[in-house]
Amino acid sequence: MSSKSLTVKKNLEIQVIPDYPTRASSKLTLKALSFFSGCMGLDLGLEQEGIEVLLACEVDTAARKTIETNRPDITLIGDIRNYSANEIREKAGLSLHEDIDVIVGGPPCQAFSSAGKRQGFHDERGNVFLTFIDLITQLRPKFAVIENVRGLLSAPLKHRPHEMRGANYPQLSDEEKRGGALLYIIRQLKEAGYGVSFNLYNTANFGTPQQRERVVITCSRDGEKLPYLTPTHSETGLYGLPQWRTLRDALAELPKDGHCFVKFPEKRLKYYRLLKPGQYWRDLPVELHQEALGASYHAGGGKTGFYRRLAWNKPSPTLVTHPAMPATDLAHPEEDRPLSIQEYKRIQELPDSWIIEGNLLDQYRQVGNAVPCSLGRAIARMLINHINGIEPKVFHNFPYSRYLKTDEVNWELDILGKSHPTYAKQLSLFPT
Repeated sequence: MSSKSLTVKKNLEIQVIPDYPTRASSKLTLKALSFFSGCMGLDLGLEQEGIEVLLACEVDTAARKTIETNRPDITLIGDIRNYSANEIREKAGLSLHEDIDVIVGGPPCQAFSSAGKRQGFHDERGNVFLTFIDLITQLRPKFAVIENVRGLLSAPLKHRPHEMRGANYPQLSDEEKRGGALLYIIRQLKEAGYGVSFNLYNTANFGTPQQRERVVITCSRDGEKLPYLTPTHSETGLYGLPQWRTLRDALAELPKDGHCFVKFPEKRLKYYRLLKPGQYWRDLPVELHQEALGASYHAGGGKTGFYRRLAWNKPSPTLVTHPAMPATDLAHPEEDRPLSIQEYKRIQELPDSWIIEGNLLDQYRQVGNAVPCSLGRAIARMLINHINGIEPKVFHNFPYSRYLKTDEVNWELDILGKSHPTYAKQLSLFPT
C-alpha cells in the first residue's frame, strides 16, 4: 500500500450525525385478500402495481393447483361458504382488529349471464355472490372491488322463466324486473356504510389486446364514491391516447413451436382453409353458407362467432372457455387451428412463465375466465392514487364500453325511473 493512500488529512472537521427515522422507502404497500381467484389474472395486475395479495380463495381443483404452483407462499382457502370472517382473518395472518386494505373478487358469473338461465341469487352460484357481499360487510375492508359480467346490470332479483311471461301471465313484479339483483347488492353495501360506484369497462381501453367488457364495482368504507378507472388507450386514439393493442402486438415474438391446442374437426377445416385473417362464415362463397352452418343457418342473429378467424390488426374478441365451439370459434388468423393456450395467456396478459395446471380443457377454462392483468393494474392505480390524494385524469364522455347508461348514476336513473326513487329500498331477497 502506497504512503499516499495512508495520508490522513489534517484539520478535518468531524461531522456530527443527528438521529434520524428509518430511511426505508415510504411507498405505501396495500395488502389484499382475493376471492374467486381462478388463475390469478386480477391478482397479478394488483401485484404489478405494488399491492400484495395475502390470501387466495378458490374451489376449482386445477385452479388451486395453479395458485399453489405459482404462489406457494400465500394462503390458499377453499369454498368461501365454509369460513367465518374471523377464520379468514386468521388464515390471512391478520388480527381481529387489524385493518384490511382491499378485498377483491369476481364471483361466478353464470348466474347473471345473459347466455344462461339467469337464475340470479336463486342459483347456487348466485348465493355464493351474496356470501361474498356478506363477508365484505363483516370484514369491513377499506376498499372492496367486485368484478362481473355485463349481464349483472340487467339481471332481476327473482327470475321468471320466459315461457311464463306474456299476455296470459301476470305482469312482472318489481323483483322480476331487470336490474333488481344489482340494486339489492348496492343496497347491502350502502347500508354497511360503503360508498359505491361502478361502470362497464372494455378492457381494451386499459391496454389489454382483447375486447372484453366487465362490470367493476368499487366500494369505499368512508362512504365516498371512488373515481372511475382511468383509460390508457382508446380505439381510434381519442384524447391523445395510444390506440388499442392488437392481436399482433400480443403475439409478437411468441415462439411458433410448442403450442398446445384443441383441434377443429376436419369437416370444419374445409371452410377455414377458404378464409383469410379477420373473416368469418359470411366471407365464404355464398353457395357454401348453408352447407357450412347446417341447422344454425336458419337461426337468428349475426352468428359472428361461426368460422371466425381473428384479425391481426384488432384486439382479440372476448376469450371463451373453449376456443373451438361452433358458435364462438377463436381461430388463429392464418394457421388452421384454434388459439393455443400460449396465445390465450398472451391475450390475457399472463406471463409466459405462469404455469397453468390441469389438462388442456382445464387450462382453457382457467385462462378464458381470467381477468386481464391490465384491468387489475387499472384498479390498483385508481386505489393507490385515491389514497395518495392524486386527482384522476378525466376524459369527458369517454366511451368506456359499447353501451350507454352503464355507470351507477345513469344506470339507476334508467332502471328506477324518476317516479320510483325508493324502489331499491323496497326490494327484498325473499319477498313474502
